[in-house]
Amino acid sequence: MEPLSASVRKDLMNNDTAAAAARIQRYVRDLEETCHIPLRIAITGESGSGKSTFVNAVRGLRNGDEGAAPTGAVEHSKDPIPYFHPEYPNVTLWDLPGVGTLKYPTHKYLEYVGFEKFDFFIIVSDTGCRENDVKLAQEIQKVKKNFYFVHSKIDNFMRDERRNRDFSAERSLTTMRENCVQGLREQGIVSPQVFLVSSFEPNLYDFSLLQQTLDRDLPKNKRDTLLFAMANINPEIIIKKKKAFQSRIKYWAGLSGTVAAVPVPGLSVAVDVGLMVRVVKDYVTDFSLDKSSLEKLAERTDVPHADLCAVIRSPLAGVEITPELLMRVLTQLACIAAFMTAEESVRWIPVVGLVASACLSFTLTYKALNSFLDTLADDAQRVFEKALGLNY
Repeated sequence: MEPLSASVRKDLMNNDTAAAAARIQRYVRDLEETCHIPLRIAITGESGSGKSTFVNAVRGLRNGDEGAAPTGAVEHSKDPIPYFHPEYPNVTLWDLPGVGTLKYPTHKYLEYVGFEKFDFFIIVSDTGCRENDVKLAQEIQKVKKNFYFVHSKIDNFMRDERRNRDFSAERSLTTMRENCVQGLREQGIVSPQVFLVSSFEPNLYDFSLLQQTLDRDLPKNKRDTLLFAMANINPEIIIKKKKAFQSRIKYWAGLSGTVAAVPVPGLSVAVDVGLMVRVVKDYVTDFSLDKSSLEKLAERTDVPHADLCAVIRSPLAGVEITPELLMRVLTQLACIAAFMTAEESVRWIPVVGLVASACLSFTLTYKALNSFLDTLADDAQRVFEKALGLNY
């Protein structure tokens, strides 16, 4: 995305603040739209396979939580049901009826559920893949959509395996995966991708591998959509989120610098702070450092909420992000405070001052957002390690 055009600066120089504001709002809206591209995921599988629990796990919910998909061995609907991600409504997981529950023949199933609207399919099975699952995969293969097999309830399988005297977790998982892949190949499935998953323990087994595979296969414009909707189930996700945020900072800083090149008292500071509040809120939410996410993590992992908060260093985590709070944090950062003072002091020097002010504003916003991002990403890592009982 290009920086704001010269026409915005011209509007502001001519005191046409309404036109300038409209342009800036469009710029921000367009940038945000690139971060909120719709992602529609189809989840299918036979009744009792664990697909509803899987839908909840991907959305960071536990069975029984408000907004969670109902679970049980009975198919609750013969129609596709959309479940929106609680933090990212542009991400929708569609719980599809199992093929065997409908009166439609398999080759009509995709037409019935409207296959063309989905970005990809995940077929959930707790037995390796039933006959109907294989038939559905064959039909999806014909329409050239991506699909992935999730072998669910692996925690139950591993519990049984541990009873064997020569138990080896790695060997058991490898054998299970290879058997599934070989069975699917024998049914004509080309290059089947099988993931062993426990929806109750997403940090174990293949949940991370599934996320990495989807990240690789999705079009570039939808990768970040999936990334930010994923819970911090491994350190790599936190690192990827940080890199994605870093790639956007130059756009926000460019907006700040453009506005600073206009002799309107207080405009630059007002835009900078308002802009940074918006961005920092995204940092906190996407790293699961908001109050609600921390409380859910504490409940899910049985680690006291106070213990999770104890490893957090940023004053921006777990609280409401307001302009007043952000200004206090900014002024406590020595280099940032110096830039704020310098910007206001030079902006009234004719011509040269406006250019210098724009450069300073760009640098201030760039440094501030990078500083906030570094600290919050580190906090997300520490919280993740604390929740799993790891040493850090």
